[in-house]
Amino acid sequence: MAEATERQAHSAEIKEIWKLFKETDKKFKKTEERFKETERILSEKFKETERILSEKFTESAEQFKETRALVNSLTGKWGKFVEGLVAPGAIRMFRERGVKIEQTYQRAEAWKDGEKMEIDVLCVNDSDILAIEVKSTLSVDDVNEHIERLNNFKRFFPQYRDKNLLGAVAGIVFDGAGDKYAYRQGLFVIGQTGETVHILNDDQFKPRLW
Repeated sequence: MAEATERQAHSAEIKEIWKLFKETDKKFKKTEERFKETERILSEKFKETERILSEKFTESAEQFKETRALVNSLTGKWGKFVEGLVAPGAIRMFRERGVKIEQTYQRAEAWKDGEKMEIDVLCVNDSDILAIEVKSTLSVDDVNEHIERLNNFKRFFPQYRDKNLLGAVAGIVFDGAGDKYAYRQGLFVIGQTGETVHILNDDQFKPRLW
């Protein structure tokens, strides 16, 4: 009798455990379904966010390209504008400093060993040659680049190897004291005054020869 009662109790426990297992499994499946739904929603949101960011990035990149092209265009136009002031005024300006310019050339170009050199304004007489770099905004880096250009000038323009080579830089705006730096490097500095351009170096200035 006791044994039968024990078997019944044991069977009831098994049923209860099985019932709990089914309920737990059911809850787990619901949780899994909710998790999958959440994962699906997050995946869709992520894709949508990724799409929006991609569109914004593409739009920003296009705007950046347009802005850069506009800036480059304006910078180039300003550079040409300054060249247009410097080239005609070079003869007057440098004759006042004792350099009697006889010829001027804009955008003088030369090629050597696959490399190219361009001089914005080139001024020549029987004994001297003057290479002028023109910028709308002249920086210290621009000055250093022009010095490097002067160091290699006679390799690119060997027809002038027997002349005294002088250097000059011109600008409307001088960034980072580019004008003072150019002066210390022995370069003539040309700036705008009113509607014309002038050499800004004082009377104590001694130009460097290359």
